[in-house]
Amino acid sequence: MAGSKREKIKMTPDEVGAYLAANFKVQVATVGKDGEPHLVTMFYALLDGKIAFTTYKASQKVLNLRRNPTMTCLVEDGVEYAELRGVALYGRGLVIEDPEPRSKVGMVVGSRMAGLPVPEIGEPIDPAVAAGIEQALAKRVLIVMEPDRVVSWDHSKA
Repeated sequence: MAGSKREKIKMTPDEVGAYLAANFKVQVATVGKDGEPHLVTMFYALLDGKIAFTTYKASQKVLNLRRNPTMTCLVEDGVEYAELRGVALYGRGLVIEDPEPRSKVGMVVGSRMAGLPVPEIGEPIDPAVAAGIEQALAKRVLIVMEPDRVVSWDHSKA
């Protein structure tokens, strides 16, 4: 019986994609040097359909991912039980130094953090704003979630 309820509340792949596209905050867990989870909340954008965010090169999550790429991401919302929805992605966090994709993600996330209109990935933004974001990105790397397994739930389907 439990399995049938689980199947009933599971999101389809299209629903997962739409849900991730409609959100922008993710809880990110990496593995610390002693095996403990290191958990932080980040703003993200979707890069080729995958959760992506920038972070400081020397951040704890980057140190953790360089040692062990295992990463879990959780995007969830809802207050009442009947409205709880979420997607958990299990896999690897790729640390990417390439400035081009870092900039694409950084423009979206940076605009959101600054309270400005949020562009689509690759869409041009105000040159003065872009210059400020590029300056902030200089000390950052891009992290892209490469999921091996995705678990989803939408209690409104129950």
